[in-house]
Amino acid sequence: MAVDYAVIVVYLAGMLAMGWWGMRRAKSKSEFLVAGRRLGPGMYSGTMAAIVLGGASTIGGVGLGYQYGLSGAWMVFTIGLGLLALSVFFSARIARLKVYTVSEMLDLRYGGRAGIISGVVMWAYTLMLAVTSTIAYATIFDVLFDVNRTVAIVLGGAIVVAYSTLGGMWSITLTDMVQFVVKTIGVLLLLLPIAVVKAGGFSEMKAQLPTEYFDPLGIGGETIFTYVLIYTFGMLIGQDIWQRVFTARSDTTARWGGTVAGTYCLVYAIAGAVIGTAAKVMYPNLASADAAFATIVKDELPVGVRGLVLAAALAAVMSTSSGALIACATVANNDIWSRLRGVVGGGGTAGDEPHDEVKGNRAFILIMGVAVILIAIALNDVVEALTVAYNLLVGGLLVPIIGGLVWRRGTAAGALSAVCVGGVAVVGLMWHYGILANQPIYYGLLASLAVYVVVSLATPPTDAAVLAAWRERLAGRGAPEAGADAPVPAHSSPSATSSPSGV
Repeated sequence: MAVDYAVIVVYLAGMLAMGWWGMRRAKSKSEFLVAGRRLGPGMYSGTMAAIVLGGASTIGGVGLGYQYGLSGAWMVFTIGLGLLALSVFFSARIARLKVYTVSEMLDLRYGGRAGIISGVVMWAYTLMLAVTSTIAYATIFDVLFDVNRTVAIVLGGAIVVAYSTLGGMWSITLTDMVQFVVKTIGVLLLLLPIAVVKAGGFSEMKAQLPTEYFDPLGIGGETIFTYVLIYTFGMLIGQDIWQRVFTARSDTTARWGGTVAGTYCLVYAIAGAVIGTAAKVMYPNLASADAAFATIVKDELPVGVRGLVLAAALAAVMSTSSGALIACATVANNDIWSRLRGVVGGGGTAGDEPHDEVKGNRAFILIMGVAVILIAIALNDVVEALTVAYNLLVGGLLVPIIGGLVWRRGTAAGALSAVCVGGVAVVGLMWHYGILANQPIYYGLLASLAVYVVVSLATPPTDAAVLAAWRERLAGRGAPEAGADAPVPAHSSPSATSSPSGV
């Protein structure tokens, strides 16, 4: 194992070194939070693919393949479909807005001032996403170093918090690009062919396993539909994903770079399912499907290659963890704390120097990072908590966000009502049907949509000045220059407040 250990140690040291390098580049809020909005197609594609393909997509994707066969690819496949939809239909407009958070976009579109509500929902989602990624370190470091759960979480979490705090999005971008390369080599080019060969090839796999393992819809139509609602739609509105869109240097980069990343996700989904299916042939009686990845890596890969593939798994977890962490900190600082401070103190942070804003955002990453590590240590299983976060995200925010992008008649009152009704509906339905039931997201979305349409039509249209400013931003004409810090928009005119404040 000495060679494998050396590979992992070099990889982790490289992550910290890139964090230090990124610190020297992040001199303004724009540089720290969105890499100066300067990423080209190659860097953008790699980092976008890295953040959406985390530990659940890698370890969990192989586990679903072990349990269901080729149809186990659907979870990761729907993630890829969501990224493709975001890139083709929405990313260019999102990139031209030159904002930092989803709540700022909602304020721009609806002319509202109460972004705290949508910010709290988004913060809960990104926090739990970071926690679940951090917990995954326990599995990987247990395989690597045979350390206990708490030590594994602290070790993995501390490295991610360190490089994220040092250089912000620049450090995360550089590390994610390395993680993308490591994942591609480790999972697609090494583990996939080795697993298939060790299982005796596809003919032997078909001979050894039931036919449903090779049925594309074997996992069940209802499960696939639920994956689409949660993961495909979740890709359209998550702060962690949008914050990467904001890093693109042009709308063309956001569109085509994201399309490449989405296509890569589809390939990765199929690869994970095939690896899991091969593991089922070799180890038909594993106690847990999620143990398939670690088992096949430990038992079937040669020295050195094993270390690289484990580094790939670690890369998958770190990329999602760091992306969720900076998104969580950005929302906490810009959408919640800054607004509360403005209400309490009677002013905002408009007079802060860029260097001070960098220090403030850096402090929030550190605070949120420590909180994530402590929560990860305290919780043994956060699947239910993550489900709550995703249901709140999609049930509460999908309709007002997508509605704001595609329906001119949507109003601040309609958006705020949709957030509240959708959020309350999914919570109530989860209490009634159970947290892991499908009905809460189905009915919660329908309730949010109905309320959004009815209330928007029943209230005065959004102020013409707000819509004009919105169209200017969408066209890329009313936004700050690339690399400049975009302030949270001020409220427009008294007429814009004739309906309740926006989200």
